[in-house]
Amino acid sequence: MKKKIAELLKEGISVNSKLLDTQLEEIAKLADAMLQTIKSGHKILLFGNGGSATDSLHIAAELVGRFRKERKAIPAIALTENISTLTALANDYSFDYIFERQVEAFGNKGDMAIGISTSGTSKNVVAGIQKASDMGLKTAALTGETKTGLFKIADICVRVPSTNTARIQESHIAIGHIVCELIEDAF
Repeated sequence: MKKKIAELLKEGISVNSKLLDTQLEEIAKLADAMLQTIKSGHKILLFGNGGSATDSLHIAAELVGRFRKERKAIPAIALTENISTLTALANDYSFDYIFERQVEAFGNKGDMAIGISTSGTSKNVVAGIQKASDMGLKTAALTGETKTGLFKIADICVRVPSTNTARIQESHIAIGHIVCELIEDAF
């Protein structure tokens, strides 16, 4: 058991080391774009499926509440939080449209939409980012290493250099914590 634990921890360290070597600029762009969005009086919309849905909730909570410092609340909404809306949209339209419709409802020019997908190809996340782009929102994505789907349409795409879903998700929340800390430091 200890051998497996050590192997998994070392794999995570390796992925984050590669992330540092390859995505530092994109993470800085993401933090800066989020900061500029907030400073201009606009909001952040976050969304994803499964573990990425939870990541969007986690990041939004850190922004609305606080991460490490007391400060003014930051307007951030996880489009994964309203189960009634999600299931109504999935039932009435299709699961593929659950984020697109919410971006249309809640997004305004000047806001920022962040789609989270380990594969980068989740149809509903891609549709949400495409809608945000069409509406003039800034767009960003957190994905795995593949250059498909979200990579092609998001203004900023932080690609975790892995195909292992668990390691990608671990890096996504680390990235979320990093940008939250940078945003707080700016206030």
